[in-house]
Parts: sequence; C-alpha cells; structure tokens
Amino acid sequence: MSAVKIVIPARYASSRLPGKPLRLLADKPMIQHSYERAVEADLGEIVIATDDQRIYDRCKQFTDAVCMTSSSHETGSDRLAEVVKLYAWADDTIIVNLQGDEPLTPISCLQQVADNLKQYPDASIATLATPVQNQAEYENPNAVKVVCDKNGYALYFSRCNLPYQRDGDTPATQFALRHLGIYAYRAGFLKAFTQMPIAPLEQLEKLEQLRAMWNGHRIHVAIANDIPGHGVDTEEDLQAVEKILRMQ
Repeated sequence: MSAVKIVIPARYASSRLPGKPLRLLADKPMIQHSYERAVEADLGEIVIATDDQRIYDRCKQFTDAVCMTSSSHETGSDRLAEVVKLYAWADDTIIVNLQGDEPLTPISCLQQVADNLKQYPDASIATLATPVQNQAEYENPNAVKVVCDKNGYALYFSRCNLPYQRDGDTPATQFALRHLGIYAYRAGFLKAFTQMPIAPLEQLEKLEQLRAMWNGHRIHVAIANDIPGHGVDTEEDLQAVEKILRMQ
C-alpha cells in the first residue's frame, strides 16, 4: 500500500502579509496550527518545507519535521517536488499538500484527498470541491470552477462561468463545482511536473493544475466532506481566524 506524507510549504515573503507563517494566532505561530492539523490527521510522516531561516528556526522549537528548500521556487508544487527528492520518497508515495496559511483545514479533508488518490490509481492528482452556491459565486473570477465527467475526473478548471448555459431549463450552476485548493499528488508525478513547461491554458487562466491536464494527467475531484475554514491572506483574515481559534 502506498505510503502517505503531508508536506506543508511555508514562505516568509508575502505581498499582502509578510512573515505570515510566523504571525501569532491564539499564542502560537500560524505554521504551528497547520502542523498540528497534520498531526491530528494521522496519515504519516509530516514535513514543513520552507525557504527562510526564521521559519526554520521557529518550527524547530516544536518539531524536527522541517527542512530548508530553495528560495527560487515559483510554485508550491516545485517546493513539494524538492522535498520528494530530498527524502528520496518512492514514486507511488502519496503527498498531501497542506498550506501553511490554512490553519482551519478540516483533518477530514486531508484524509479524504489521500484516500481518493489511493482509490483512483489512474489519477495523478486528487482534489476537492463544493457545489456552487449561487449566481454570484458562479460569476466570481476568484472562485475557480471545475466541471467533471460522470466518474469525477476533471474536464476543465476555469475562473470563468463554467459550464456556459446556451439553452435548456437545467441551470448551469447545477454542474459547476467550486474548486478547493487541497491536493494530493503522486510523488513520481511531482518530479515529472516540475520538468513540464508552463502550458498555454495555465498561462491564460493562471491555474497550475491545467499544466497537468495539458500533458494528459488525470485529476480526480470529490465533493469535500467538510468545508475548509477561513484561510489567511490579509490582516483582516488573521483577525477573523484568531477569533475562531479562541472560541475552540
């Protein structure tokens, strides 16, 4: 059976909230909350992957499961691929990507993407989505939409209204799912992915997963068992998550 690892990428540089992983939430740095979610998921080995000595040193205060990676990576997938190589994980290892700025990610979602990738051996990636709730969400370019085939494999991801309703009585929103940025990858795919040139559709939509599809890799999409909590991109987000954590 394929081993499962959780990798938590953590960058110091952030245009909207510099030093984000080290910002305190309920008296702990944000990255520690994400790490504790990974521990609770109980899936396997955990690695925090950072490019900053300050994050590395702070993480070493609560775990040895942290490694330094290159500062030249353009995407989180590149950082994950470096970890795969550094730790010499087998190609069939399942890598769950937990973002360091998602401290409210339900552990059920981490378990779900790992289980789905095990269940669908012809998929290189597993991810999660939720039904589109209303017309405003359907038309929001910041809400990435995905449509799938009858078996749950992604047909296309887009920031546009997807699918377009030309006619008929069935609303297009019935087929539209809102993509959630929770992924599980096969280690062998990650190594190959970093060697692929940026795909034209990826460049148009600014959606990295389209590079995988452009090159013939399948992505399985499941409806999330639980809805992820608030992510942290701004000072306002930080305050909102702080209140939630204080109430738990």
